[in-house]
Amino acid sequence: MRRMVMIPGGALALAAVCAAAVHQLNRIDEAPLEAVETVQATPGLIRKGEYLARAGNCMACHTVPGGVPFAGGRAIETPFGIIYSTNLTPAGKTGIGSWNSSEFWRAMHNGRARDGRWLYPAFPYTSYTRVTRGDSDAIWAYLRNLAAVEQENRPHALDFPFSSQIALAGWRALFFRPGRFEPDPRKSADWNRGAYLVEGLGHCAACHTPRNILGATREGAAFRGGLIPVQNWYAPALNSAREAGVAQWRLEDVERLLKVGVTPHASVSGPMAEVVFRSTQYLDGDDLRSIATYLRELPQQQAAAAPEPKPPGEAVTALGAGIYRDNCAQCHGERGQGDGESFPALAGNRAVTLDSPTNVVRIVLQGGYMPATAGNPRPQGMPPFLHVLGDKEIAAVVSYIRNAWDNRASTLDATQVYRIRERRGS
Repeated sequence: MRRMVMIPGGALALAAVCAAAVHQLNRIDEAPLEAVETVQATPGLIRKGEYLARAGNCMACHTVPGGVPFAGGRAIETPFGIIYSTNLTPAGKTGIGSWNSSEFWRAMHNGRARDGRWLYPAFPYTSYTRVTRGDSDAIWAYLRNLAAVEQENRPHALDFPFSSQIALAGWRALFFRPGRFEPDPRKSADWNRGAYLVEGLGHCAACHTPRNILGATREGAAFRGGLIPVQNWYAPALNSAREAGVAQWRLEDVERLLKVGVTPHASVSGPMAEVVFRSTQYLDGDDLRSIATYLRELPQQQAAAAPEPKPPGEAVTALGAGIYRDNCAQCHGERGQGDGESFPALAGNRAVTLDSPTNVVRIVLQGGYMPATAGNPRPQGMPPFLHVLGDKEIAAVVSYIRNAWDNRASTLDATQVYRIRERRGS
């Protein structure tokens, strides 16, 4: 009888210890809130905050397409349900009008809202935690200077148990620790500034790093590439010459890709096109050079020896070649040579021969659109073929492109195209 009582008691004691540990882990590096506002929103600080908000691409998530900037309400789909972005305008009831700079800093650094709730990491505080207090104050000053818009925040539509603050606290205890950017004295000022922007406000690892089953970026795998959840675009590795590494590029070409969206080597499309359109094209030359410096010096991952891919069969090659001739060759050339920066070359294009065919299929389905930038205000676009070609035809033409003109990559079939189209992975 005594043994039966002790077992539940021990379980309760263990649960209490775990709850206390989770509580403590969620309060690491959390400073007391300041009672008196000390930040003066000067014109210079507001301009700095606007620039930094651009660097962080804040408006992209906190604005409904066609809606008022920063008024929130945009649906962010995750594998666990939908998260709706919040109102960042200085509205008193629904925005951040009642927040002070200390509370805003806590949200950026600790991922905790003004009312004490833990924030979901769709707001990338796992990266923003490295942002300095000074830069956080500047962003707060800028947001507080916007026109107030009383737009109600929509409740999240998350599946249970992910809708629970208890579950979120457990996730944070496992996968989040507040951090601060520490400059590397062995590196140049440009490298350190680039590291600060890439790892912090730019939150580049949020897309370019693989995630585990609970949605956290995998430890020790930063910038190794990963499938963006739900969107089903592959963010290629930034530390691999086979994918999107730029270690062998000229510094000027990396800067141009971030500023203009196209270079003789590559062009951006999909989610990265939005990043260039809304964010990086507005960065100044010094910051672009710093980011380029950092990206060029990323430690390169050692590529494992891959087996030679099996070429497509004769029937698939013939079907794919015919589709390419009728629909693609006019712009991309009969030999896949492209036409300068207007129509990218497909021959020798590493975006075409990625291990995952996801992005190529996405572009064929949805079209390919480079961002409109000051340096390329009227980019050429590729029309979507979703309603023109079936899954079998798309599989054939993609398999052909990935294996023509000395390209070598895996083939795919109609089932894989269907899965990519229906956001079920590749």
